[in-house]
Amino acid sequence: MYIRRAITRRAASGEAYHTYRLVESIREGNRVRQLTRLNLGRHFDLPEAQWPVLCARLDDLLSHQEALLPVELPERVESLARKLAGHLLRRAPATAAVPDYAEVDVNSVQLAQPRSVGVEHVALYALARLGLEPLLTALGINAITRAMILAQIVGRMAHPGSERSTWHWLNDTSALSELLGLSLVGESGLMRLYRAADVLFKHKAAIEAHLFNQVQDLFSLEATVSLYDLTNTYFEGTQAGNAKAQRGHSKEKRTDCPLVTLGLVLDSSGFVRRSEVFAGNAVEGRTLAQMLTGLQAPNGALVVMDRGIATAANLLWLREQGYRYLVVSREAERLLPEGSITVTTAGDQVLTVQKVVDEAAQEVRLYCHSPQREAKERGIAERFCRRFEAGLAKLAEGLTRPRGEKRPERIQERIGRLKQRSFGAGQHYTITLETHPENTRVTGLTWTQTPKPGSMLTTPGVYCLRSTELDWSEARLWQTYIMLTDLEAVFRSLKSELGLRPIFHSKEARTDAHLFISVLAYQGVQLIRRQLRAKGINLSWAGLREILAVQRRVTATFTQKDGRTLHIRKATQPEGMLRTIYQVLDLDPLPGGTKKQIV
Repeated sequence: MYIRRAITRRAASGEAYHTYRLVESIREGNRVRQLTRLNLGRHFDLPEAQWPVLCARLDDLLSHQEALLPVELPERVESLARKLAGHLLRRAPATAAVPDYAEVDVNSVQLAQPRSVGVEHVALYALARLGLEPLLTALGINAITRAMILAQIVGRMAHPGSERSTWHWLNDTSALSELLGLSLVGESGLMRLYRAADVLFKHKAAIEAHLFNQVQDLFSLEATVSLYDLTNTYFEGTQAGNAKAQRGHSKEKRTDCPLVTLGLVLDSSGFVRRSEVFAGNAVEGRTLAQMLTGLQAPNGALVVMDRGIATAANLLWLREQGYRYLVVSREAERLLPEGSITVTTAGDQVLTVQKVVDEAAQEVRLYCHSPQREAKERGIAERFCRRFEAGLAKLAEGLTRPRGEKRPERIQERIGRLKQRSFGAGQHYTITLETHPENTRVTGLTWTQTPKPGSMLTTPGVYCLRSTELDWSEARLWQTYIMLTDLEAVFRSLKSELGLRPIFHSKEARTDAHLFISVLAYQGVQLIRRQLRAKGINLSWAGLREILAVQRRVTATFTQKDGRTLHIRKATQPEGMLRTIYQVLDLDPLPGGTKKQIV
């Protein structure tokens, strides 16, 4: 084999450029033909003086032989030779499932090129069920870009991270390029990955609509309930060129970083209907109309959302647009339910609820008390009260020290800061300052706890739901609201399992595309988990990924009796739960088939 430098022209512009090819001379009868074995691309930058050494080492690897006089090669040449050998073996044609015998030296066996294939196999199955590739074809996206798009979504499911991380995973760890027929030689592919994300995001609206219609058909869903909530994630770096990278309230406590906000509208089935990216300082209550206007939800759809979005203006807008709603009330005062009606949760927790109908407002309120939530909130309230009292005690102690702060205005200022940091605990205290007759210094500081009625401290574990569903039972109202916990689980999955955080992109469009890829990956995960749950397999995606990641594709190399080298590339046999998952999904247990090459 040898490397040839060839001139190629762009089809659109006719511009000429150089590309590099790995060529092999093959004798056919009385003539010799040059066969291109691998296109190395136009960014192949190995010095020409090292080309013969590279080709010689490549021949050694493929023929399973070592040189008679071993020479220590540069690390880059050795690494590139092994990488190209792996590409050549993976590109071998698949063999038919018929008996094929060969006499080999069993002591010569070598196992090489292990690549993960289980997660990739199941992820591609999910995207096929969603009909994503036919849609991309219909949108006019070419084959290479389609493959790069699928690679990014599968990469986000299998190996969450940045696009650069996905690129290295594709090259060094995964067998996905074999399943997709991708050639990843050369670093130019990394830019193709970025450009593919750009193309994908241009068709965001069409893709989201198609995928949701597809899952409705697959699972016979009724699009009657819409869950809406927001989360945010953080950037690495200042990202001054991205208008959406803004400082705000970080739900991950990353106040040191600029943020970006992701809003999701889901059906009760857990599938995403629509996503939208907002600035990091977006106010939750002002995003609802923007999201639902373009949703085209059916008339009378029920919108379920948390208290941060359930402003009076939003509830009025929902009524005017013909939506029904079920929300957490923003009322500050907590009323303990007086009724004796109970609701049992999936975790066998018993809740006390009371339904109150307001006929004039055409609205129902459901007052709920949860013992589990009471224990949690009581612990939170007591912790902040102890912290607040410790702060007051420190101020009082400072009054007795010679250089301690005693100025009344400064003491009041510090008390105000304590209240600001107490998350509401300060409202339960009456604080008295004793001052010098001339009011020049504070001589004493005392406090008494005066719990405020209707607060977390006095009535923990209580919350109120508001809805337009006057005829619904207490149990139905509460169980529908609990679907919001599924939406919170979606955000946890996106952040912890599907690489939503952090974001490294400095361009706004690339940031939006990164988040959209995570949303599409979630759709695939949701489809897989829903099908497995129907058969009693209730595992998180992290748990499923751990099981699927066991399977590998490997190349077994033997020396035949006639001196030639036999390479066989095949997936390892699935066992245990992995085999069960394949059976439930009706998947081939040996993804990628069997490939054979004799050198």
